[in-house]
Amino acid sequence: MSLDLTEKLIDFIEKSPTAFHAVAEIRRRLLDQGFQELTEAEDWHLAPGQTYFTTRNQSSLIAFKVAEDTQNYAFNLVASHSDSPHYRLKERAELKDDKYLRLNTEPYGGMIAQSWLDRPLSLAGRVLVEEEGGISSRLLVFDRDLVLIPNLAIHMNRKMNQGVALNPQVDMIPLLAGKKAQKGDLKALVAEELDLPADAILDMELSLYHRMPGRIWGAHKEFFSAPQLDNLASAFTTLAGFLEAEAHHPQTTSVYACFDNEEVGSGTKQGALSTFLKDILRRIHFSLGGDEASYYQRLASSFLISADNAHAIHPNHPEVMDESNYPELNAGVVVKTHAGQKYTSDGVSRAFIKVIAKEAGVPLQFFANRSDQAGGSTLGNLAMQQVSVNAVDIGLAQLAMHSSYESAGVDDPAYMRDLIAAFYHYRLRQDGQSGFKLDRK
Repeated sequence: MSLDLTEKLIDFIEKSPTAFHAVAEIRRRLLDQGFQELTEAEDWHLAPGQTYFTTRNQSSLIAFKVAEDTQNYAFNLVASHSDSPHYRLKERAELKDDKYLRLNTEPYGGMIAQSWLDRPLSLAGRVLVEEEGGISSRLLVFDRDLVLIPNLAIHMNRKMNQGVALNPQVDMIPLLAGKKAQKGDLKALVAEELDLPADAILDMELSLYHRMPGRIWGAHKEFFSAPQLDNLASAFTTLAGFLEAEAHHPQTTSVYACFDNEEVGSGTKQGALSTFLKDILRRIHFSLGGDEASYYQRLASSFLISADNAHAIHPNHPEVMDESNYPELNAGVVVKTHAGQKYTSDGVSRAFIKVIAKEAGVPLQFFANRSDQAGGSTLGNLAMQQVSVNAVDIGLAQLAMHSSYESAGVDDPAYMRDLIAAFYHYRLRQDGQSGFKLDRK
């Protein structure tokens, strides 16, 4: 069963070379499950027990199942992100000389640059097209090996294996074509792929993506690797839990959110720091006849799970991890805590997730940074600046985070799915100043 879900995750990643494609694939799955699509520009008329979703910028999505009891409900929220570190083409991308045609890129997020060299890459993204009466957006994937970023030979840099500082403006520029190339070839390739005249293309948001398919490996097939595990692994497994939950608590509105731009700070209109989540929760509440005061009452008993991957202990460098708070592969869902509040987890939220995990038979493990190292951050505490609820940060343990090809354990995706499915069965109620009650369907 674990292997089956991992194979489905690999397939999802292969269909999701960019955040646009990931959200398009999530959208397709929701429509297949009977969810009704809404747009933010229309009136919403929601019904108890019904399922809906909306997108923003084609790269962020929020889906929800309305509570059956709309008078006394809370929000059960799970959030992940759709983006991963990569290289993005600039507006005027072609760099042409008498020998080569290269593409001018800039880094999106903090990647392991070396992992992008000397391997087949291609281009994907969205293209804005002028059509009669307006502008349309087309998703694009070049499903072939199209570009490559060649390394410098060791003969030209004898200190290569002592560590090389890669300059993104010099060393990370992909090669598209040779002497036969002409200025305008990139646009011509895009137009041909989309079966459009080149002059219909108004703009392009294109990124490099890694072409190596995901693989299950190891002596006992206990590991798997793929591009963009951070954070499509969490986006996929939390979606699976959201869709596969046998029953959602009747006094909760269950919410699944997948935000773009976490890797660059979330400060966009579609990021976790934006008003997107707050806007949708308020629209849900007011569409059901609620008022301002009851909205804040609903939030007081609501709960957020922020799902973003975590670092597993490294086989060659165990010394970089905290000596007692280190996750392992295939050992369960990771709960992340940080004294400096880069993660949302606290005693209340950890206690709640422990109850759910025990009920679901899901093992938990715990992560904290070494006290002498600065760690990363995620979307949970940023989302809480707009919608303040009890929250916990969790993730799947992985190796080589922010490499173009990352690795994890085959058992852990199923643990995450099962934990999320169990979460939607519960309602956490605030009980006085210092207590909470748990209701389970």
